[in-house]
Amino acid sequence: MEVIKAINLAKENNQAAFNFLLDKYWNDVYGFQLKRTENENDAEDITIQTFSKAFDKIGTYNDKYVFKTWLITISKNIHIDLVRKHKSSINSKINSKNDDVFYDIPDESPTPEDKIIREQNLTKLLRDIKKLKPHYQEVINLRYFQELSYKEISTELKEPMSNVKVKLLRAKKLLSEILTNPNA
Repeated sequence: MEVIKAINLAKENNQAAFNFLLDKYWNDVYGFQLKRTENENDAEDITIQTFSKAFDKIGTYNDKYVFKTWLITISKNIHIDLVRKHKSSINSKINSKNDDVFYDIPDESPTPEDKIIREQNLTKLLRDIKKLKPHYQEVINLRYFQELSYKEISTELKEPMSNVKVKLLRAKKLLSEILTNPNA
């Protein structure tokens, strides 16, 4: 399958086209992010977010541009957003008195109320995950609760890594739909 044909089929929600594009460009986007983040897990997460966003917005892709460049741009913007969020979350203020430097860093440890809310949210999340098909439940469990790498999940499920990546993307998208529209 050639790229232009795959893009056109992906615009029609063709799963094989998504798989083809994911397989073809995964290493390019992942490698780009690995150089930027110097962290395999961050690079993997940003790469997944990149493909998820790209596949959600595939209808907006302009074929005047190279598809790989479009993906890298999305990836770069996701990384920039994450860095900005990280910097703003530190939110430290520097105060100087008598040549001493003090950092006013807010206490972000959870209160007892926060812990109860987190437990309730986790219970609801687990209930929502159970609404997914079993193979999606399994891949989410392996990735986010058992914290296995894609390679380990691939070995565990005896499936190619590309299938695991796409399955996880699809599971996250379906779970997101359940979370945003619980009555559907």
